[in-house]
Amino acid sequence: MKILVVEDDAEAAQAMVRGLTEAGHIANHAIDGAYGLLEAQKGDYDVYVVDRMMPRLDGIGMVETLRKDGDQTPVLFLSAMGEVEDRITGLKAGGDDYLVKPYAFAELIARVEALSRRRETGGVQTVLKVGDLEMNLIGRTVHRGATEIDLQPREFQLLEFLMRHAGQSVTRTMLLEKVWEYHFDPQTNVIDVHISRLRSKIDKGFDKAMLQTVRGAGYRLEA
Repeated sequence: MKILVVEDDAEAAQAMVRGLTEAGHIANHAIDGAYGLLEAQKGDYDVYVVDRMMPRLDGIGMVETLRKDGDQTPVLFLSAMGEVEDRITGLKAGGDDYLVKPYAFAELIARVEALSRRRETGGVQTVLKVGDLEMNLIGRTVHRGATEIDLQPREFQLLEFLMRHAGQSVTRTMLLEKVWEYHFDPQTNVIDVHISRLRSKIDKGFDKAMLQTVRGAGYRLEA
């Protein structure tokens, strides 16, 4: 992917560009929203990673201008402003995702790659497939091979998120935000309980376990 990083903190920007490059992507850097806007207008990028608070032109102003010009390139906002109202402002301005600082770099990579895949697939997916596991989003059914799997609503949401990020490590923070819509850690074992239940339903009785625990990182669904 070709990624534009718009960040006024030189040290943070350098670390992001280095990490994205090491992950196999092409990353360019703009020092603020004004330069970011110029670079975006002349470059063909797959994703913009935009800091919200910057001098001259902030991230909100930059993205609003791009959207008015018809640029629909996915945007991941980065910000230390993590209140619900702050996130809503970023998303309403045209952002596609919002990551609060400080963050794990692995999570940034996962979110950037998810935004790129969403753009590539286009349209609306109605069926998700990972190996022999299939989810029908319209019928709300799940099958592994010929076996139908009965899931509770929250288990269905959890599995959908894992299937959309198949092959990637997803963190507890990502699950709390995207599945439970918590923007804080409730300090409970709610994720562990649901992962355990989901694992018993999609893996028990099958030769290969698909739902993996990634020590120190989170979880991963493997075909």
